[in-house]
Amino acid sequence: MYLAGIAAGFICGWVNTLAGSGSLVTLPVLLAMGLPANVANGTNRIAIVLQNIIGTSSFQHKRMLDWRGGILLSIPTLLGSLVGAHIALNLDEPTMRRTIGALMVIMLITVLINPQRWLQGRPDKVHHHLTWWEVILFFGIGIYGGFIQAGIGIFLLAGLVLGAGYDLVRGNAVKVLIILAQSIVALLVFGLNGQVVWEIGALIALGTMPGAWVAAHMAAERGAVFVRGVLIAVVVVSSLDLFGVFQLVANLASHVL
Repeated sequence: MYLAGIAAGFICGWVNTLAGSGSLVTLPVLLAMGLPANVANGTNRIAIVLQNIIGTSSFQHKRMLDWRGGILLSIPTLLGSLVGAHIALNLDEPTMRRTIGALMVIMLITVLINPQRWLQGRPDKVHHHLTWWEVILFFGIGIYGGFIQAGIGIFLLAGLVLGAGYDLVRGNAVKVLIILAQSIVALLVFGLNGQVVWEIGALIALGTMPGAWVAAHMAAERGAVFVRGVLIAVVVVSSLDLFGVFQLVANLASHVL
C-alpha cells in the first residue's frame, strides 16, 4: 500500500499540474488504507500543498507565472475555500461524486467547443485588477475547492481561460499558484478539526512532488495543444469514474468470469 500510495501520488501530481482531478487517483488509495472519507479528503491536502510548491517554482523558473494576477485571483478563491472546507467536514460522498460528475460533463462540452479559445486565450482580457465577475466566479470555484479537492484544477482552468483570458499554459501556471494558496487554507481547517493523518499525507507527497515537476516542464515545452489533449482525456476518464462506469464494467466482468 505504501508503494501504491507513492505511485498514485506521482500520477496525481502530474495530472493535477497539467489539468486537474488527480485527487481521483489518490483518494481511493487513502480510502483503501482505511481512512474515512472526510479524513482522506483532509489528508490528501498535504500532498496537494507540497506538489503545488514544486509546480509554482517550476513555472516561475520557466518565466511563465503571472504572480500579480495569481495573487489577486487567489483572494476570492481563498474566501470561498474557507466556506467549502467547513461544508466538507461532514462529507456526503455519493452526493459529492454525482455533483462532480455532472460538472465534468459540462466541462467536457466547453473544452470541445471552440478549441482556439482554449489554446490562444484572450490577452486583451488579462488585466491587473479584479472585476466583480471574477470575484463571484473565483469565490464559487473556491467553495468547490474547499469542499473537495478533486476537479478543482479543471474548473480553475476554465475560469482562467474563459473568464480571465489566459491561454492554457499560462493559465496552468496561475492555477497552480491559486491552488497552493487555497490548499494551505483548506489543510489548516482540516488539521484544526483533527481530520488529517500527517504521516500518510507525507507518504503520498513523495510521489506528487516529482510528478508536479515533470508536468510543469512538459507544459512549458510542449505547449497548449498538449495541455488541452491531457485536459480532455482527464475530464472524460474522471466523468466515467464518478458516474460509476468503471465499477459497473468491473462488476459485469466479475460475473462473466
